[in-house]
Amino acid sequence: MIPAFYKPTQPVRGPAYSQWFRAMATLVATALVVYGVSIVTRYPVLSYGMAIKLLLLGSAVMLAISYYWFLRASTIIDERGITQTWLINRQVEWRDVRGARLIGIPYAGWLFPPRLVVRTGNSYSTFNGGSDALLIEFAKISLAFQAKR
Repeated sequence: MIPAFYKPTQPVRGPAYSQWFRAMATLVATALVVYGVSIVTRYPVLSYGMAIKLLLLGSAVMLAISYYWFLRASTIIDERGITQTWLINRQVEWRDVRGARLIGIPYAGWLFPPRLVVRTGNSYSTFNGGSDALLIEFAKISLAFQAKR
């Protein structure tokens, strides 16, 4: 077992995106679907070329996949590290973490809560937290790695 600098006292799991963000994603996805239906009913889309049809179909599929994962994504902080589920899972083990910092968007914290940016060697990974328990643990991680310097 390789010793790590930080380990949580207990595992924390929660949604990766806040309720406000998921509500906004629902609103935007619904608006895009309504707009897409409006376009299909107003223009003869079926008479266009195959490339246009595939582009529209691909856009609809990507919208559906993104929306599904915005609703389903979760973040897990445990003794092994931090994991965020999405279309492609993102995972960082504690032994690989070189630094961590919370970043936020000024005046938009109600919609976009702070994110944890983790530095591992030459790369950075960003983790979203949609619950208070995750944000508290993010703050602890950030403080622990700032004190490490």
